[in-house]
Amino acid sequence: MKKHLTLLATVALLASPAVAQDLTVTSFGGAYGAAQKEHMIDPFVAETGVNILFEDYGGGVAEMKAQVEAGNIQWDVVDIEVIDLERACAEGYLEVLDQSVLPDGDDGTAAADDFIPDALANECGVGNIVWSVVFAVNTENGPGPESIADFFDTEAFPGKRGLRKRPQVNMEWALIADGVAPEDVYATLSTDEGQARAFAKLDTIKDDIVWYDSWSQAPVLLNDGGAQMVQSANGRIFAAIKDDGAPFSIVWDSHVYDLDVWAIMKGSPNLETAMEFVKSATRTVPLSGMQDVAYGPTRKSAQALLPESVKQDLPTAHLDEGLKADGIFWADYGESLGEKFNEWLLQ
Repeated sequence: MKKHLTLLATVALLASPAVAQDLTVTSFGGAYGAAQKEHMIDPFVAETGVNILFEDYGGGVAEMKAQVEAGNIQWDVVDIEVIDLERACAEGYLEVLDQSVLPDGDDGTAAADDFIPDALANECGVGNIVWSVVFAVNTENGPGPESIADFFDTEAFPGKRGLRKRPQVNMEWALIADGVAPEDVYATLSTDEGQARAFAKLDTIKDDIVWYDSWSQAPVLLNDGGAQMVQSANGRIFAAIKDDGAPFSIVWDSHVYDLDVWAIMKGSPNLETAMEFVKSATRTVPLSGMQDVAYGPTRKSAQALLPESVKQDLPTAHLDEGLKADGIFWADYGESLGEKFNEWLLQ
């Protein structure tokens, strides 16, 4: 239950009608959510007096769709993966944002020039981080797989593989492991033959897959032996290594990198306050704080604040080894491939 604003906060808010209500903000929890709370949520609360209910969700667009179609908006601001953003925006689950009001970088650079191009590419979001889906192994088990082809090689590398239960990334990895060049992955996956090829490759490891729903489950599976290798957001593995001393190793081969953005739910009753939060959270210093969990900031002025020792842990240091997720492809094919994927799971 949300707390009432203090008297002082109420007075401050009356003087600033653009920041007037409590907010519900959703993101992915874990070390990532903790970093957002420290560098984005708490500073905004301290500056404005707005109370924020910070909730976790598992990603995707299903919950957004349900809220909008029911006319019962429970969230205000959402951290959404760009791989889902195109669809969520096109189908009307998110507000169109006025990106021209974003503040300049701390070095005086205009926002339009300070943000990397992908960060403002969609009218419904403002880039928050550059992140990647990698796979990781527990080094206590000895030499492990070093490529995505190895991940699919159950003879050379037996054991369970932990994968997030959705077609995104799994389909791309299957095609790359089957010999498709990264630059041809989405063209291939847009055909019936290419989709069949991806499912056929996934068939080769299907009996060895441990499915999970939330990124938070990936390091747990790797730590407790539930899987010998896991797909994961890179920051989850980095946090386990840094904070818990976990004997994990990240494999960057064929990682699929993307951005997350802050977006506002369509029909949010707190639209002005939500936009004030987005503006605040995507300033130079808050974005630079995402280095804590090995995610790259989306402003150049924030990147300039990062120590050289940190930069090698970020996806931006490994782009030549990876594949950029294609949000437009998944906006066009996400629903149909999601249905095919669920059917395949039941076979």
